[in-house]
Amino acid sequence: MTTTTSPDPAEATVVGPPAGSARPSAPAPTATAPAPWPDLVSAALLGTERRRPPVAVRAGQGAAAALLDAAAVSTVRRRAALRPAPAGERPAPAPADPRPPLPPAARRRLSLLLADRGGAGGGSRRGTAPDLTELLPQWLAAAADYGYRAPDALLPALLDAARARTDLRPAALALAGPRALWLARLNDAWRFALRGIGGPAAPPGDDGAEGVRRRWEEGLFAERVALLTALRRRDPREGLDLLRTTWATERAEDRLMFLDSLREGLSAPDEPFLEEALSDRSRNVRATAAELLSALPGSALAARMARRARTCVGLDRTAGAAVIAVEAPHECDAGMLRDGVAPTPPSGRGERAWWLGQLVEAAPLEGWRARFEGRDPVAIVALPVADDWRTELHDAWCRAAVRQRDAEWARALLGAPAAPAQAAEVAPTGSSRDLTKLLTVLPAEERARWVAEFIATHGLSDAFRMLGVCAVPWAEPLGRAVVDALDIARDAGSYPWSFSGVMGLAERCLDPAAADRLDMLTAVTDEPEGASPGSGGYWSEAFLRLVGTLRLRATMRTELAPPPSPGDDGRGAP
Repeated sequence: MTTTTSPDPAEATVVGPPAGSARPSAPAPTATAPAPWPDLVSAALLGTERRRPPVAVRAGQGAAAALLDAAAVSTVRRRAALRPAPAGERPAPAPADPRPPLPPAARRRLSLLLADRGGAGGGSRRGTAPDLTELLPQWLAAAADYGYRAPDALLPALLDAARARTDLRPAALALAGPRALWLARLNDAWRFALRGIGGPAAPPGDDGAEGVRRRWEEGLFAERVALLTALRRRDPREGLDLLRTTWATERAEDRLMFLDSLREGLSAPDEPFLEEALSDRSRNVRATAAELLSALPGSALAARMARRARTCVGLDRTAGAAVIAVEAPHECDAGMLRDGVAPTPPSGRGERAWWLGQLVEAAPLEGWRARFEGRDPVAIVALPVADDWRTELHDAWCRAAVRQRDAEWARALLGAPAAPAQAAEVAPTGSSRDLTKLLTVLPAEERARWVAEFIATHGLSDAFRMLGVCAVPWAEPLGRAVVDALDIARDAGSYPWSFSGVMGLAERCLDPAAADRLDMLTAVTDEPEGASPGSGGYWSEAFLRLVGTLRLRATMRTELAPPPSPGDDGRGAP
């Protein structure tokens, strides 16, 4: 078989137009610019005797042979969907990833989860099969506990999943490791990995101070935010010193994001810098600086706010019983403006109430004990408030408890979860309080107990957001309260679709050990009078799916467990 080779430009000649040619064609292209396919086809149809082929011809080669060689090369390019171009620089080899590989069963599971991440399609009835789309985040979170690396062959699918769902990015990029960054430099669709958006924030390991400074000065904005956050986690003072080097030249919107990064490791040494930021030319930067300073109970700003708040709130000594009297500010002066008080209220809020809420929110909560004659937070919250200021005052205290992470005040403001009046307190008329945020201040076990008691008393209707801030897997009392409430709703003939959100949370958050106990709920029950038609079947499907998902989650955990070491007797901790 004879093979053709690319012509040497030094030996290439161009076949001139044959005698009697009907019309001359354009000059033949150079060897680095292959002829377009239509020109090759035209030359072939007319024949090389009538039209000069738009190709270079080697010495001793006929025009027809040169045309066929060019057509063969162009055909291969077209089939490969490749546009000819000068060869680029060969990429550097992928970096090594020394972490252990996934166990074979876990690798197969990841492959299945990534293949099914598009979902099972439309339709309002989900059936009994677990939702693999929602199991992928759980699998990634579980895999992170073992320090595995992602299989090389699955890296593209893993990056595609992280591109489509930002909630997957931290865990997906952590599993993908350094090779994800290597791939991202070769594919613009994965550039988010280079920007550090959603990924794990980690300072450079071996770059040293010079490498950190270079990344800070030359990196993309999101890379710089991630770097600053990581440095604050490692050494808050180092992160602040780095920010100071370029603070004066940063854009206002960038200063705002960098300032927000100081929440990591916020402490008293940050106060001088934040005090300077109170004079920033950007209103948003000033407001954020004031918020951070008010989260430091010992800061000068917190003391100034406490003095202002004490002039507005105190005990009414003229009343027979102890009553809280409130006198809201009559103006927002220059000092208040500098300390971050926003002068203009949102629509529907009065100016004085708006200013009062900001002062109380920024004042240290510990100072109210002395203001109210040594009373503890429970006793203070129980005091009546004159002139309908109770909602405004308590809302501000709620925001202060969240900002200052004060668990004692959070307990007092939450109250007893089983109290009859508590259901109305979830959203008092005109209130801006958020009990879910208050719950985040409590320790995880206490939070779960509070929500469990709330559900046992008031049901699930107001508990969905509360469930979302409870630690996963749910503690046993909370899981039992949720399942009991679902069972009660089914027995009452309630619409099962009304509880689909809670059922979805249960699939992701219930302890897998509860699966066997839930088997009894999977049977189709008789529908009570007045129940939604077909609700019994829907409830049965929902509980079957719940049990199946819990068992699959347990299986995934087992698959991720590393194989026992040679000296292990199999009785180690799970």
